[in-house]
Amino acid sequence: MPTGKVKWYDADKGFGFLSKDDGGDVYVRSSALPAGVETLRSGARVEFGIVEGRRGDQALQVRLLEPVPSLAKNQRKSPEEMTLIVEDTIKLLDGLEGAYRRGRHPDAGAARRSGALLRALADELEV
Repeated sequence: MPTGKVKWYDADKGFGFLSKDDGGDVYVRSSALPAGVETLRSGARVEFGIVEGRRGDQALQVRLLEPVPSLAKNQRKSPEEMTLIVEDTIKLLDGLEGAYRRGRHPDAGAARRSGALLRALADELEV
């Protein structure tokens, strides 16, 4: 079976391209991914079968050989830092709750800052 690396993959569109070790690119669809795998990371080593499609080579039965190490995991905040961030987030949400309990929406600036903070916290937690 040929091997190569993921050139790029768009999970939203469900396709991408693999670069074969011996040269050339191969189209890959989401249906060729292993069970439980929803996306491929650029640079990940893969093994795959090839079939000739209408527009050229197409990958079949992709198998991950060695996933790309996550840069985000290497840059994760320490548990102590995350404790402080979560505590501050709770205080922020308590302030928003107070406004809602008084029958008002928080002002637009506070709502915007809160949304940005919550999105950043969610990104940090997903790593």
